[in-house]
Amino acid sequence: MTENGQSTTFKSKITAYVVGCWLLAAFGGMMFGYDIGISGGVTSMDDFLEKFFPKVYERKQHAVENNYCKYDNQLLQLFTSSLYLAALVATFFASKACSLLGRKYTILIASCFFIISAILSSVGNNIELLIVARILFGIGVGFGNESVPLFLTEVAPIQHRGAVNILFQLFVTIGILIANLVNYFTSTVHPNGWRWSLGLAGVPAVILFLGSLVITDTPSSLVERGKDEKGKKVLKKIRGVENVDEEFEQIREGCERAKLVKQPFKKLMERSSVPPMVIGISIQVFQQLTGINAIMFYAPVLFQTIGFKSDASLLSSVVTGSVNVLSTLVSIYAVDKVGRRKLLLQACIQMFICQMAVGLILAITLKNTGTISKELGIVVLLMVCLYVAAFAWSWGPLGWLIPSETFPLETRTAGFAFAVSTNMLMTFVVAQAFLSMLCKMRAFIFIFFSGWILVMGLFVILFVPETKGVALEDINERVWSVHPIWKKFVSERRNLPMV
Repeated sequence: MTENGQSTTFKSKITAYVVGCWLLAAFGGMMFGYDIGISGGVTSMDDFLEKFFPKVYERKQHAVENNYCKYDNQLLQLFTSSLYLAALVATFFASKACSLLGRKYTILIASCFFIISAILSSVGNNIELLIVARILFGIGVGFGNESVPLFLTEVAPIQHRGAVNILFQLFVTIGILIANLVNYFTSTVHPNGWRWSLGLAGVPAVILFLGSLVITDTPSSLVERGKDEKGKKVLKKIRGVENVDEEFEQIREGCERAKLVKQPFKKLMERSSVPPMVIGISIQVFQQLTGINAIMFYAPVLFQTIGFKSDASLLSSVVTGSVNVLSTLVSIYAVDKVGRRKLLLQACIQMFICQMAVGLILAITLKNTGTISKELGIVVLLMVCLYVAAFAWSWGPLGWLIPSETFPLETRTAGFAFAVSTNMLMTFVVAQAFLSMLCKMRAFIFIFFSGWILVMGLFVILFVPETKGVALEDINERVWSVHPIWKKFVSERRNLPMV
């Protein structure tokens, strides 16, 4: 840190190699996004429902069936949500793998689970095997979502850290869009279109596998595991310059402090760890309480509910998926210029307006039977797109970025494991409950999520600090120690006790 309190911006060049590492690692995000996008489309395909959920299929065929309840089936929801329970548990094993094996090999492990799951999903003939495949995919998600954001944060130059980390979320959105396109075309392939939808997850999985063999491990991870010479060599390679002594010394000092902490999970229970833990966990909870995954998982189901034909509902999902990708690009451009807090707060306003509009339109016009007018259907689609856009440049990418940069090195993998597992738990709850909530609450479910968005905005105003342009090693001194609330919890890291 410089004398004026500003973090040093170390010399670096953006080389083809480091960009390749960023992109190849980010395919872990594409796997996560592909699953988010593929699940809702598959569970709305008649061939899939007829084979595995005949009661839901029969209920769907009745024109007089309640619009809000025709997909309400716990086992159908379990098909989508089982993945996230597996990911929750796997995250803590992934944290240990990140510490012992490094980020690179943890990503490799994730890709292997993805490949196996894709194969089993494409050949499954009973729901039990499909759920086993989903669980294996969930283990891959746990390992991938733990390691990839950490990898991207640790290899990025300070001045580009936000943009590089958001590549993970960008690839999540690309995965969702690709899944929506796949579902749109495979829905016309009878009777096994759903097999193609699930099995094509193997394509990005293989790319991630090959990429994990090409990318380097991060300098922080190498030095933390006693490979100082290799860590310095890698730092020169990813920075594209020879003079990395100052940055390397900062990394080495951080790793020395980390080595003093023998039990990082125990360290997380100390008072000084309260700020990053509260921020990391709360942001993950709020990210899901925006209602985003309710829309992304079940976008085809949602659009069918409001009266779109099957093909039209899938096409509408493609539209929202495209908006998701393009809006994430906005975040990549803005996050290191505008800052984290402003993006979060602006998005809260936009998402609140859109969710309330959708809820009120459906509450007034969509009864238990029948559909809404074509004109109002287009308005709903527009509101959903504006909502997705706001999420995509704020709570989506920043939900992964902020926890990955606020934990100090000594507790980074353990702390981020709590953040990721919280995300998986909340994703499971939303995925498992949404269709039942839609049945019970009807249009008011969107107003329910709107209320949470107000709470989120207040939380950001009071508790979320700005971390733009702050070196990872300076977070304690420049963020927590000067925050009006969190400064009461932190102590100087140079006095770090040995635990």
